[in-house]
Amino acid sequence: MKEGNRALSLYTLLVFIFLLGPLVIISITSFEPGTVLKFPPEGFSLRWYKNIFEVSAFMETFRTSIVISLLGNLLALLLGVPAAYALSRYRFRGRDMLNAVFLSPVLIPGIVLGFTLLRYLIVVYNLPIVAGLLIGHTVIMLPFIIRVIASSLENFDFAVEEAAQSLGATRLFTFFKVVLPNIRSGILAAVLIAFLESFNNVDISVFMTGPGISTLPIQMLTYVQNYFDPTIAAISVILMVLTAALMFIIERLMGFAYFTKR
Repeated sequence: MKEGNRALSLYTLLVFIFLLGPLVIISITSFEPGTVLKFPPEGFSLRWYKNIFEVSAFMETFRTSIVISLLGNLLALLLGVPAAYALSRYRFRGRDMLNAVFLSPVLIPGIVLGFTLLRYLIVVYNLPIVAGLLIGHTVIMLPFIIRVIASSLENFDFAVEEAAQSLGATRLFTFFKVVLPNIRSGILAAVLIAFLESFNNVDISVFMTGPGISTLPIQMLTYVQNYFDPTIAAISVILMVLTAALMFIIERLMGFAYFTKR
């Protein structure tokens, strides 16, 4: 029994090293003072973290990524919250098919989805690049919004909604004053998860960006093709820290939503 536990512990340790090792190496190399990415670094310097803010392309694409992610999140919420409510609240013909349609962007390979959006939005319908990029990011965020909010609604007792309506409240009033406040934590978690998916997206953005319009991940790919300094490693460390912080917040929100329903 002890030998089995030791083997399992060793296997778990190797898995963690495999997953976290590259992240640790990237974090260490980001402090390399030289002009070439090296491991182990020959010294310690914050030079390349400073360089992030000196390269205008990084700041411009960062702003673009933030704007696209926030606007796409808003559109996905406007579509996803009613959809999640309807799918959780009612049983109707075609419900499973509709649920599959909403979740299909997660199942379709990103490259296939990106090329399809490029083919129809940009080539066929001749939409502006910004509009196509926004629609593409809204499409990839929508499944996360629906899935997380629907999970939150699974713990909601719809008898409370019916009780409010029996006391004279309208359906719209009940939805905004009874339903939404009870799934607030789920909505916030959905927003953060969708934001991370949009902000870090590559496969859709690489097809939907064009001259003068790019996102931060695409700019990072372009930069690393021409330069081999530790700037990209420094950006990666910052993004890892921000992602970890957001995931911690999401975990707390989902935990709060779970315990408040018990």
